[in-house]
Amino acid sequence: MTDPDKDRRARWRAYHRACNAIVNAWRASGTNRPMPPFPAWPDGLDDLRCGAKTRAGTPCKRKDLTDLGRCKLHGGMSTGPTTAEGKARAALNGNAPKRKQSP
Repeated sequence: MTDPDKDRRARWRAYHRACNAIVNAWRASGTNRPMPPFPAWPDGLDDLRCGAKTRAGTPCKRKDLTDLGRCKLHGGMSTGPTTAEGKARAALNGNAPKRKQSP
């Protein structure tokens, strides 16, 4: 099965990489000046949809895409805790049943 929006999604990701590079360079400069302008919006991406297969087997119709080119439901936004504190808290939880936290 081929995705008809594969090329458009690749252009979406390239656009977001370019925008993220501008933002990161601006933050690293430590200046208070306004952020430099972003590249022009690519043609043909105005109506880009997520398109991931839903549980019903139909394509997802959401338009709020992340930089990966999928919506927040299908893009895998969270990969779990990333800080040492979050990882320790997750390790304590394990498969234990939920319990009340003491104040």
